[in-house]
Amino acid sequence: IWAAEQTHLHWSKNRVSAQATRISLTDNDEDWYRGHETELKPLKDYAAVLMRKDPPFDLEYVATTWLLSAAVREGVRVFNSPDAIRDHNEKLAIAEFGAFVAPTLVTREPARIQAFIDEQRDVVVKRLDVMGGENIFRVRLDDPNRNVIVEIMAQGGERMVMAQRYIPEITKGDNRVLLIDGQPVPHCLARIPKPGESRGNLAAGARGVAQPLSARQREIADALGPTLAKRGLLLVGLDIIGDWLTEVNVTSPTCFREIQDQSGFDVAGTFVTALEARLQ
Repeated sequence: IWAAEQTHLHWSKNRVSAQATRISLTDNDEDWYRGHETELKPLKDYAAVLMRKDPPFDLEYVATTWLLSAAVREGVRVFNSPDAIRDHNEKLAIAEFGAFVAPTLVTREPARIQAFIDEQRDVVVKRLDVMGGENIFRVRLDDPNRNVIVEIMAQGGERMVMAQRYIPEITKGDNRVLLIDGQPVPHCLARIPKPGESRGNLAAGARGVAQPLSARQREIADALGPTLAKRGLLLVGLDIIGDWLTEVNVTSPTCFREIQDQSGFDVAGTFVTALEARLQ
């Protein structure tokens, strides 16, 4: 396994290369890898390239996908497809699957957000380009900070944001359902918010509990999986709260380790098997 940072990727002489370091992994969460030799090599020299850069999905992120798309044209096998990553904003991708989505608004207009809060009475407002529970606010009808939250999030009408009806089942967990080449892993990770918190993100202090998929979670996974796999999305993380799909994560979905440790299901092995099958 070789690892490279976003900054170490470049295009020159009609090929995409990276300054990469060979690494070996450990079982220590605090000191999880060992670095070995570093080499400058064309991406075409590798059997596969796994794109695992976390958001924010800013212009630098987009530029990286452009370079990886150029590598694909050289014949490099890149997963997830850089074209598909660009086409699937992790928040807004739910718009394609509206039958599974709670009442949602995407807009730049503060007045429209305010009207949505009036209508739904309890909503969650979030930016479209971040992760890990950053810039997510729950806003109730009578929230004294309502106006300032809307102003800050929409930046006076300059920034597109998403508002969703608050789903009370968040107290039971924001459920991460992993799709590997279109097939759901049989256990999800219910990320249960800490007391007094509305965000079910591990990075925001949530507690992860592996659980068998519910009938509704499997219904959503079965409906989305084949479509997403055909687009080159080998690994996808669906976020489902209660009966509702809230996000489609395609950049760097996590929770392999938590699901595997608690359920015994070999998530990593399943992923590697699917990757090898794609490379045949």
